[in-house]
Amino acid sequence: MSTAPARPPRLVVGLGNPGAEYSETRHNAGFWFCERLADTLGARFSHESRFHGLVANARDAGVWLLMPQTFMNRSGQAIGALARFYRIEPSEILVVHDELDIPPGQLRLKFGGGLGGHNGLKDTSAHLNTHDYWRLRIGIGHPGDRNEVVNFVLKPPRREERELIDDAIAKALAVWPQLARGELNAAATKLNARPAAPKPPKPPRAPKPATAPETPQDEPKP
Repeated sequence: MSTAPARPPRLVVGLGNPGAEYSETRHNAGFWFCERLADTLGARFSHESRFHGLVANARDAGVWLLMPQTFMNRSGQAIGALARFYRIEPSEILVVHDELDIPPGQLRLKFGGGLGGHNGLKDTSAHLNTHDYWRLRIGIGHPGDRNEVVNFVLKPPRREERELIDDAIAKALAVWPQLARGELNAAATKLNARPAAPKPPKPPRAPKPATAPETPQDEPKP
């Protein structure tokens, strides 16, 4: 098992599909995060053909932001090109993506590990020649039938799901200062905590039994 490095990411990648027809679909949750992080850091995206994507340089934060425009199953082409050019090690890369196996509203931050069948991660690992990079998994839920997965990820989430996903992204942005300091393990402890199960409602109190009226006593005789 790989040891998680304790240094800040130099490249944050949001995975998704380019084009207006995909912009609001579940598969683009990584793009949603990257766009909001760019706003937080005051960085602007521009198209860089040599990196096959939209790129932003948050100079003050010392981090590059990338949204590949190569479609999901070729994400690694863009990531590999930028990482090689700026000599960014895989362990200095944070890839943000949608995750079927996590419900909306929850997150998982981890280093390395399996790919979970995610085509964007598969291509990223192929171009980096390793699985050893950081991933921030944004839960989108599962349709319940694996035959429906493609249709599910390429459709927008329901309104209540989108609100939960947006809340999760806000939670991740709140720990960005920790990530930027290289405190990724501490950030993972915060982000990976599952919400407490709601307490069951207290049963209603049983009504007090009615008290029988007292039988009046006979008046004492003189």
